[in-house]
Amino acid sequence: MKSGNERMFPGGIAAFSLVMMSGCAFGQGRPEAKSLPTPAEVRTIISRVNDHWQEEHKDPGRAFWDNAAYHTGNMAAFEITGKQDYLKYSKRWADRNDWMGAKGTDRSRWQYHYGETDDHVLFGDWQICFQTYIDIYNIEKKARYIKRAREVMEYEMSTDKNDYWWWADGLYMVMPVMTKLYKITGNEQYLDKLAEYFAYSKSIMYDEETGLFFRDGKYVYPGHKSANGLKDFWARGDGWVFAGLAKVLADMPKDNPHRDEFLKVYTRMAESLAACQQEGGYWTRSLLDPEHAPGYETSGTAFFTFGYLWGINNGYLDRETYLPVALRGWEYLTAVALQEDGRVGYVQPIGERAIPGQVVDKNSTANFGVGAFLLAASEMHRLVD
Repeated sequence: MKSGNERMFPGGIAAFSLVMMSGCAFGQGRPEAKSLPTPAEVRTIISRVNDHWQEEHKDPGRAFWDNAAYHTGNMAAFEITGKQDYLKYSKRWADRNDWMGAKGTDRSRWQYHYGETDDHVLFGDWQICFQTYIDIYNIEKKARYIKRAREVMEYEMSTDKNDYWWWADGLYMVMPVMTKLYKITGNEQYLDKLAEYFAYSKSIMYDEETGLFFRDGKYVYPGHKSANGLKDFWARGDGWVFAGLAKVLADMPKDNPHRDEFLKVYTRMAESLAACQQEGGYWTRSLLDPEHAPGYETSGTAFFTFGYLWGINNGYLDRETYLPVALRGWEYLTAVALQEDGRVGYVQPIGERAIPGQVVDKNSTANFGVGAFLLAASEMHRLVD
């Protein structure tokens, strides 16, 4: 049974709940995007942002998710610019953390519910660091860089559990680890378990009607609703998923039997998310209810912009349809979010939902938001170079 405020979207995605007063409809009421930047302009922006962050944060921090998300962007910036200082910064971070996430050694104590202690080895927020360790391994080929990553993931895959990814963020944290390790080892179990764990995540968080993900089981409609009684999809939560799917598709073999499922979810999300982009090029914190927590937000917008640019660059998203979406996101990121001194503003603080009344302004920045910005900028450089 379809609800009364459902509608059809161009391209055949059927009917999902929208905030009608927001004009949230794909291609309607959108200003034309400006022209593409030059490669030099993009490299300048990358350097401006990343140099500022590293200058302000001499200590690269622990291996937990927020720092680790930044380093996924830092490595993308290194790939584009070739600046050795960027690589050295991530290596210093990895050395500081012994190329590990959570450092527990007693496997009988390893846990995967939320936790910030060394026993939470199987919790995905402690596993995203492996993405960067693997990226550095691919440059320098030192086995010790990925020894812990392989130990943890291969133990995890040996268990009979499949409910490791119970929150949307976890799909960005760990899915790319598994495809990256598959590329190094050739072990098909990484892809089979990836598909199994993803299927569980979909079963508890994926909304078939919209093609979007609730942040976790607590936010599934109708048990939880936005301020205006709608389905409440958190922008950064869906940003983690959309960007994670792009990273998975980048590394998964084209003939793998699981690939079609990941591609199907990714392209469905692309169309659904485009319908909710605001006129200023950004996405509000509650995707379908802009009035729930109105105003600019950068982290979700940056992940979405990265995901669109990746799809265009790799031929999975139609350029004519989606380049305007990506360009509007880029214009927001560079004209509004980016400040004169290189700070990336309007990043919603650490959390798990859109919070009415929460102040997010030009001074609101965070490591994971900078990482998302660098991912988007690096993918823009690939588009225009």
